[in-house]
Amino acid sequence: MSLGSWLRDHPRALERAYSWGDWLFKKLGPLIKNLGYQRVEILLKPAEEWSKKVAFDCQMCGQCILHSTGMTCPMTCPKNLRNGPCGGVMENGNCEVISDMRCIWVEAYERSQKMISGSDELLFIQPPLNRQLEDRSAWITILSMEDQQVLPGWE
Repeated sequence: MSLGSWLRDHPRALERAYSWGDWLFKKLGPLIKNLGYQRVEILLKPAEEWSKKVAFDCQMCGQCILHSTGMTCPMTCPKNLRNGPCGGVMENGNCEVISDMRCIWVEAYERSQKMISGSDELLFIQPPLNRQLEDRSAWITILSMEDQQVLPGWE
């Protein structure tokens, strides 16, 4: 079992670290804005990408919803589903596309049950992924509110 897999199966520690990071970035938000989001992103992105890849198997979608999905990256779903499982989850909880892989959404549900904040956010409907934000720092897209921009047709 990898370190990341172990961490994902113990989401309380990740939840605390994520909450601390969220608090820190919001406090630093005005400074980051003054320095320029693009400048800070150049410095921040490599560390964010590495740490999130190790901890969450992050796909760098630029619209992170880990706090809503039991600290499980939904973009690791072969179908990139962001609002729950498809209709093809097998009885054993595995994925229909990759039969020896556990369904990401089954894992998200199980992990959300272990979190301090509970599983309420798992029920939130997420807007479609804005593909223009892929390979961007989620912290920067959150601070700049780019992750909140509504795509045409989603109003």
